[in-house]
Amino acid sequence: MTGTIAVERMDGAAAAQAATEFRLVYAEVFAEEPYEETPESIDANFRRFRSQVRKKIFSAALARTGDGEPVGIAYGYPLSPNTGWWDRLITPVVDELRREDGRRTFGLMELAVRAPWRRLGVAHRMHEAVLADTTAERVLLNARRDVKAAQAAYRSWGYRKVGEAHPCEGAVLHDVMVLDLGTPGG
Repeated sequence: MTGTIAVERMDGAAAAQAATEFRLVYAEVFAEEPYEETPESIDANFRRFRSQVRKKIFSAALARTGDGEPVGIAYGYPLSPNTGWWDRLITPVVDELRREDGRRTFGLMELAVRAPWRRLGVAHRMHEAVLADTTAERVLLNARRDVKAAQAAYRSWGYRKVGEAHPCEGAVLHDVMVLDLGTPGG
C-alpha cells in the first residue's frame, strides 16, 4: 500500500478505454457495506457508464499505484437543462437552485477509493483532477448519509447539504450536496 499513487485525468474516450479498471474499483468499493451492490446493479451502473463517457463534456480521474493497479475512480459531467437530478429531492428547493443550462452544474457521478488506499488524499486528488478544467459554477453530488468518512471529506472540501433525495428507484436516502466554485468570470 505504500508508494506513489498517480492520478490520471481522462476524457470520455480515455475513460471508455479504461472501463475495466473503473469497473474493478467500483465493484469492489460498492460491494462493501453499507452499499452492498449486487452484480446486477453493478452491471446497470456500467451500462450507464458506457453512455455517460460519450457525453460531449465528460471528465474522469483514475488513480493507480506505481505498478498500474487501479485504486480509485472519479467521474462526472455538466448537467443538462432537463436533468432529473432535482426532481428526486424529497423536499422542494427554490427554482434558482434547480436552474440548469448545461454549463452551470458539474454532476459528480462517482468518487470511490479501494479500502487499502483510503485516507491518503487519493479521493481529494481525483476530485481536483476531475474539476481541473470545469467552467461550472458548482458541483453537485449525492452522498449516503451513513457513510461518515465521505460526508466528512465532502464537508471539509466545502460542500454543503441542500436537500435529501432517493437518487434512483429503491435507493436509500442520500444527502444532496453542492460545492460552489464561484461564477465564471466573476
